[in-house]
Amino acid sequence: MRLAVITGASSGIGAASARTFAASGYKVVLVARGRTKLEELAASLGANAIVEACDASDGRAVVAMAERVLREHGTPDVLINAAGAGEWKFVEDTSPAEALVMAQAPYLAAFNATHAFMNAMLAKKSGVVIHVGSPVSLFAWPGCTGYAASRWALRGLNEALNQDLAGTGVRSCHVVFARVSSAYFANNPGAEEKIPGIANLIRTLTPEECASVLVKVAKRPRRQIAYPFMLSSFVWLYAIMPGLIRALLRWTGARRLTAH
Repeated sequence: MRLAVITGASSGIGAASARTFAASGYKVVLVARGRTKLEELAASLGANAIVEACDASDGRAVVAMAERVLREHGTPDVLINAAGAGEWKFVEDTSPAEALVMAQAPYLAAFNATHAFMNAMLAKKSGVVIHVGSPVSLFAWPGCTGYAASRWALRGLNEALNQDLAGTGVRSCHVVFARVSSAYFANNPGAEEKIPGIANLIRTLTPEECASVLVKVAKRPRRQIAYPFMLSSFVWLYAIMPGLIRALLRWTGARRLTAH
């Protein structure tokens, strides 16, 4: 049975991915900080779901978790780095402590998980690492400085891994989704209002649709994917007219309400 390790599995795209990969015949290892939600999800998935409550930003805890998984279940065929957090604020409104939290997920969480399983994947000469990213990692917009920087770091991790892993049989993919109808915006009041107006041209996705895309990427990995088509069109336009897209993002994006 194929094995998928999913960080951020307690909600959103991570939880939907757990359900979709399990339905596709994978044994799934569910990783997140909250054990209760993971156990509820595992109960709905049956015997082929394993709970590993772990803060993915804690490198030692992730290494210990990976050692248990490798010993008891084997080397993952797929590692999905879906853990993410962070508020949308201007840099002057973001404390150094908040910036550190934003750097921890998704970037450090993805780095830690990838590090912990990489030697086993390299020894096996196969495996796919999938990083779930945000459009802000491709073109930044106003009002979410720390959030954007962490997502750019995640994209940089994927780019570096693609160079490192050439010819090894292990693949790294950065999958960028448009707005998703998850609990993120409910848990981060004010964030949705800072989405640039031009994003309204792109339809909102469900976590389940995103999970279906990730199953396809696991089968046919690519360096980077932007989904849906309209988002990929913006990526193409940005490549040939970056100044115009930056201006549109500023024009339709967040404004500072007061001087600092």
